[in-house]
Amino acid sequence: MRAAKIGIFLRISTRFAQKIIFAYTMTITPIAYIRSPFCEKFGIPRQSRLAESVPSTVEFAPGFRSAEAVRGLDAFSHIWLIWGFSEAQWDGNFTVRPPRLGGNARIGVFASRSPFRPNTLGMSAVRLKSIEMTADRGPVLHLTGADLLDGTPIYDIKPYIPYSDCIREASDGYTAPTKDHRLKVEFAPGAVSDDFFRGEGTEGNLVTNTGASCFGDPPTADELRQISQLLELDPRVSYDSDPSKVWGMAYGPFNVRFTVADGIATVIEITKR
Repeated sequence: MRAAKIGIFLRISTRFAQKIIFAYTMTITPIAYIRSPFCEKFGIPRQSRLAESVPSTVEFAPGFRSAEAVRGLDAFSHIWLIWGFSEAQWDGNFTVRPPRLGGNARIGVFASRSPFRPNTLGMSAVRLKSIEMTADRGPVLHLTGADLLDGTPIYDIKPYIPYSDCIREASDGYTAPTKDHRLKVEFAPGAVSDDFFRGEGTEGNLVTNTGASCFGDPPTADELRQISQLLELDPRVSYDSDPSKVWGMAYGPFNVRFTVADGIATVIEITKR
């Protein structure tokens, strides 16, 4: 009798769990897309706000271009972006190998921020510089410090609230040993390609391949500062430290080539893409 009762309870519990799972399965639709100078994954900061000078914009999708939707948002200095890893797909593994741990140590997927996860969602806290109201695109959010590939879908936006979102006593976990890792950045003489000064480039402003952001030709002081800030973060995989290797990073309309030796990233060339 006892076993029968347990069996009935288990069947009821299973049915209840199935109903709960069904009830909370949902389809989400992008409300917006980000426009950033990152056209490839290499060089994107591993976390948001590490490269505070890098600009980007959020442009709303048709159907969400309402000024009412962002009413009151300009009162906040920072916002949360909930977004999708558009180029990642989960392979079913429940462990991942974070690059900062050398690429060999495995940790649980839910103890990581790996893009390869069951639901390929990410979240980033970014600075909201301004909200531009446009006639054809609705409100456009101007940001700095985002860590998103150009064209990444945005699924939700929420205000960052310091008194609840900032946890000062939070522990760093396995990220503690590498969180302060920085490279010194130097520009070799003649690093900016002569092509910029031969009249071969587009005069005035350059635009990314998606029309995302405008950059001067040749790179301006602000753009050089942005490139420097990205290289300080050391975009290399930690297990590849060959000092003779020449690395390449695309940033907006620029190709940046650099080497790393003895903790110094030396930019050897910046050319047009």
